[in-house]
Amino acid sequence: MKKNEKSRRGFDPLTYRFQDEAPKEGTVTKVAEGVYWARLPLWGRLNHINVWLLEDYDGWTVVDTGIHTDEVKACWQTLFDKVLNKKPITRVIATHLHTDHTGNAGWIARHFDCPLWMSRSDFYMCKVMAFDQPKDVPEDAIQFYRQAGFDEARLNRYRERFGQFGASISVLPAGYQRIQDGQYIDINGREWRALIGKGHAPEHVCLYCPELKVLIAGDQVLPRITPNVSVQPSEPNANPLREWIQSCIHFREVLPPNLLVLPAHQDLFEGVHERLTALVDWHEVALENLYDLCAEPRRAVDVFPAIFKSEITDMSFFPATGEAIAHLHCARERRMLVSESDDDGVLWWRQA
Repeated sequence: MKKNEKSRRGFDPLTYRFQDEAPKEGTVTKVAEGVYWARLPLWGRLNHINVWLLEDYDGWTVVDTGIHTDEVKACWQTLFDKVLNKKPITRVIATHLHTDHTGNAGWIARHFDCPLWMSRSDFYMCKVMAFDQPKDVPEDAIQFYRQAGFDEARLNRYRERFGQFGASISVLPAGYQRIQDGQYIDINGREWRALIGKGHAPEHVCLYCPELKVLIAGDQVLPRITPNVSVQPSEPNANPLREWIQSCIHFREVLPPNLLVLPAHQDLFEGVHERLTALVDWHEVALENLYDLCAEPRRAVDVFPAIFKSEITDMSFFPATGEAIAHLHCARERRMLVSESDDDGVLWWRQA
């Protein structure tokens, strides 16, 4: 057990576990009774996703599946051959719709003829997004990003990117098993309670086992980064940041403090209450910074300095824009900011 005494922002209250035991590709690390940790490769700043194999009655339950590439499928095949001990996967659980979590869910479910478990909103949204084709760029989405301040070059970049979701995900089954908030799932005689978080995804599933004092957190609670909370063109007037903050507060109320948190990225840790408080505080400070910055009218693409400390690159520009809009919408609902559209359809935000 190790504890990081410092972070870039000062004292880090979290205790990090198993830092020297992170599994190599194709291997697992036991982190609790019947709970095994595997890592699958990603590209970019987050170069891995943590996935979980849970011993079940007559097989295994898998939680999250990695992005759908030949490299990741090869990692899974190694796990099938070397870790499953000749027992099948009997259930696949996807915490939420994003491709690094659902990418191989359909492939594994077909391979083992087992059911896929997800929340309803994420299952159906994932199905819809997977069918978007590059030629199907919706005009109202172009208007959404033009309103945010995109120039023509950025709009063309969006047109080029559109429809790529389906390329990173295997076809999902026609049907699924719904997971609802508060539901108890029996895995190998232990009860795992489903907690639904909102903001990062429509209905993000986390799994809490009171007996093991373990929380499989997905992207809902990460130790060193704040998960992206974005407004998307599909729901242009949403306020996901309000839902995100409410979810963090709710989780802090219902979860005990002495849990081992199993996040989808970075290190396993203890200190869930401290982390949930820090996540809420981070966004509250960002909203205050946003208010100050909007003493002069700003577009969504102008307010990145109020929210992000790191440089916004071409790869991060789209999620940064979505998150900027989420903060602007939350500030508008709190009556901190108002917005006005100019003759070109661009939205300008200023202090109320």
